[in-house]
Amino acid sequence: MSVLHVHQQWGPAASSAFAMLAIAVVYLRGWVRLRSAPSTPVTTWRLAAFVAGLLAFWTIAYSPLATLDHRSLTVHMLKHLTLMTIAAPLVLAGMPSLPLLLGLPVGFARSILLLDKPPLRLMASFVTHPVFCWAAGTATVIVWHLPVVFGLGQQFHWIHGVEDASFFIAGLLFWWPVVRARRGLESRPDWSAPLYLFLATLPCDILSAFLVFCNRVVYSGYAARNQLFAWSPLQDQECAGALMWVWVTFAYLIPAAIISVQMLSAHGRTERPARAGFTGGCCNSPQAEVL
Repeated sequence: MSVLHVHQQWGPAASSAFAMLAIAVVYLRGWVRLRSAPSTPVTTWRLAAFVAGLLAFWTIAYSPLATLDHRSLTVHMLKHLTLMTIAAPLVLAGMPSLPLLLGLPVGFARSILLLDKPPLRLMASFVTHPVFCWAAGTATVIVWHLPVVFGLGQQFHWIHGVEDASFFIAGLLFWWPVVRARRGLESRPDWSAPLYLFLATLPCDILSAFLVFCNRVVYSGYAARNQLFAWSPLQDQECAGALMWVWVTFAYLIPAAIISVQMLSAHGRTERPARAGFTGGCCNSPQAEVL
């Protein structure tokens, strides 16, 4: 019985750790090849960000610590927030597409490049559109917190795995437009990224406020389990809602504020030379010389 318990705990953790290590090795191989190219955008800190994102994903989703979310809604909420707002943006910060492609064997890389057809490009442009990315992130948060769906994830291990994977994938989709905007790859107005992040806080605020102020236990499964902390199930739920409220506010609005300040600074720098050039032109005009 104890051997079976150890296998259930460490078997998935070991296999997933091997998968994460394989992905990191492929990325490192592509990163080394890119480093030899002049003016490469994939710097050392991007390698560190990608590896840190993989490590965060494994720790929160597959390590033995991940099983604690069955005993506390607060830990469960911490798991979701880490997957969406830490692991996913760190992986994207590593600019993984090109290093992973270059790190694969030549045959696999060529097979992937052969898939670059107009229908797939159209699908990719749809999936990475900000409206779809925002909707995917919001829908993932709302659907998995519906009591019926949440209960299924607590009862069936494979559904729980799908839940974790969907939060990570939704995080990748959600942060993709923001990352593209920060790299200057988007042609949309400058205010789109801060507005995008601000609007994303609203559904999360509604859900977290409901968990904090509804005065009843929404997920009955936690009432039947031994709590991880010395809290009642209702107190655990209120703490989970408050954690989500504060975390999402900082995770979304702080980047929005930073992006806004950087845009205003860049706008000011472009305006000053223009004004200087205009003033110089006036002083060199025939009317100025007469004066």
